[in-house]
Amino acid sequence: MKLFYPQEHYNSTYRGLLFPLLKAFIKNKAFTDAQRLELYGVSEKDYDFVDQLTDADVVILPMAWNYYVATNQLDSAHVLIKAAAREQKIVWSWNAGDFGVKIPSYDHVKVFRMGGYVSRDQQGHEGMPVFISDRLSAYQLPDHFELDYTKKPIVGFCGQANASVFNAFLEQLKIIIKNLRSNVWLSAQEPQAVLSSTRLRAQLLAKLAASNLITDRFILRQQYRAGVKTKAEKQQTTDEFYQNIAQSAYVLCVRGAGNFSVRFYETLMMGRIPVYVHTDGFLPLSNQIDWRKHVVWVDEQDLHRLDEIVYTFHQRLDADRFKALLVSNRMLWHDLLTLDFFKHIF
Repeated sequence: MKLFYPQEHYNSTYRGLLFPLLKAFIKNKAFTDAQRLELYGVSEKDYDFVDQLTDADVVILPMAWNYYVATNQLDSAHVLIKAAAREQKIVWSWNAGDFGVKIPSYDHVKVFRMGGYVSRDQQGHEGMPVFISDRLSAYQLPDHFELDYTKKPIVGFCGQANASVFNAFLEQLKIIIKNLRSNVWLSAQEPQAVLSSTRLRAQLLAKLAASNLITDRFILRQQYRAGVKTKAEKQQTTDEFYQNIAQSAYVLCVRGAGNFSVRFYETLMMGRIPVYVHTDGFLPLSNQIDWRKHVVWVDEQDLHRLDEIVYTFHQRLDADRFKALLVSNRMLWHDLLTLDFFKHIF
């Protein structure tokens, strides 16, 4: 794959907004390909970075759209996109963060994103995984993929959930204010659905906990990461989080502030089965992956039957198919949802 990006666009101060694939290649000169493989899972042998746009298969807009908006450099993004159009080259870009920013549409530009809303039918917008570290070796139990098939599905969750009506009101009020600013062009952020994700999680967890169809394994936090401050506390809560996934067959995955779930990818990475609450969000490679075979898919209108849907999915499996699905989900993450994702897009 031959890739071109204008090096002058890169701003190390905003490295967090660098196009994800480029993070593996824009490094100091002492950084070796062996280190790249270990840290990012990709090799310089897989990609050929060319000096001329005309020689490229794909042109990459190096920084996220959020960067060009925040630094008033949209013109430089448009110049690159128009140059690519003249040469009939496709452009890869990304809309970063929980919310994303408003951007123009182009016929030949892909906009990768984690959040957003499928029903808005924005031209060129596609789901992108949240790229996470491989934690399986550190947190797996003995015989990790030999997890016993139990009569009732074991559903885990470790994280923030808050049933407070007052807290939900504050969450939604903040979104309403942001949306008003967006609608009158005082903010470049895209408008968001008005809901309290922490209350939604709490309601769904309460429903599962009260059900006799599932076995729950929940660790509930009132604050993000339980409000930890020290390095030791952070490590402890991280350990509890991944051990909870490892000890569960299924994990409830509900959107956060942005319309996507990092936990969804962490669950697949750990070789477990996400209970995916679909809130009109993007999933990566939706034209290649039959997601309903890998996850318990729950549409918003079916949330009142959440426990029944999980139970029915589980009853369709026997012990062998259950274990095969755990391995399949791990391989799905490893092969398609790490940085090699971009090979499959190409």
